[in-house]
Amino acid sequence: MIFSVSAALALASLNSVLAVPVASNSAGPLVTRATAPSPAFVIYTDKFVSADVLPPATQLAGFNVVALSFLTLAGARDQAQAFAALTADQRTAKKTEYSQAGINIIVSAFGETDTPTTSGADPVGTANTMAQFVLANALDGIDVDYEDLQAMNKGDGAAEQWVSQFTTTLRQTLPQGQFILTHAPLAPWLSPNAQFAAGAYLTVNKNVGSLIDWYNIQFYNQGLYTDCNGLLNAAGAPFPGSSLFEIVKNGVDVNKLVIGKPGSAADATNGFMDPATLGTCVAQAKAQGWNAGIMAFEFPEADSTWISAAKGGAFQ
Repeated sequence: MIFSVSAALALASLNSVLAVPVASNSAGPLVTRATAPSPAFVIYTDKFVSADVLPPATQLAGFNVVALSFLTLAGARDQAQAFAALTADQRTAKKTEYSQAGINIIVSAFGETDTPTTSGADPVGTANTMAQFVLANALDGIDVDYEDLQAMNKGDGAAEQWVSQFTTTLRQTLPQGQFILTHAPLAPWLSPNAQFAAGAYLTVNKNVGSLIDWYNIQFYNQGLYTDCNGLLNAAGAPFPGSSLFEIVKNGVDVNKLVIGKPGSAADATNGFMDPATLGTCVAQAKAQGWNAGIMAFEFPEADSTWISAAKGGAFQ
């Protein structure tokens, strides 16, 4: 959730805690189905919180989706692992608490440490395994945080094909309207750029955009998007065309473009905006017809107070 796609491709990592993967838990028949919320207010949780895994739902008031991070090629890690390790009764209790608060619980796949295409992972097998994790843990869906920069920068189309096939396969087990399926692309991947000769996420959007509920766009780590104009209207070099409304001009549905920001300066290399300032940008965007929502990486730096300020009075 933190990589830059700048020309230098400095693949620096921030505080990733790798734990031993656990086997998937068995579970009874799924008793709930998730309708994708609109607008979406998404919070990622990767850092340890407590033995209960997730905080009391009151601490996330104002959000309607929480993403357990991460489900990797090697298995569940960090908060995804911790949630899966709970007993079935504990998971049910937490799901009930969050459902009553209007918050969906999903898992986020891959993240900063995984390189699915470069590693030669099978997109079909990987999707089926991850879909089963969603079912086994009675989750409301899955987020795809694909950050295989090496594959995307090769420009040979392999990354785009991998992501498209992975997404199509997920939907075979996690049908639209019953499970949430989102992606979390780096903002430059939604703009035309010679660095991504095969189209990056513009190609993915053409291929399988209809299967994706929304994009949790990472508007950070590129040395851009630090004021409202850069975030909304004119990103500038080195990735012109990657601001919010420029992405709309690139052919992506405005209703799927969730603005993603770090919860604090420590949660990203750059691109942080204090939530009150972000709220002024959000209000401007909504006045221009945008209504998709906001994403924060991550709890506890972002919480109910953060999202209240970030909504900028534009949302209840």
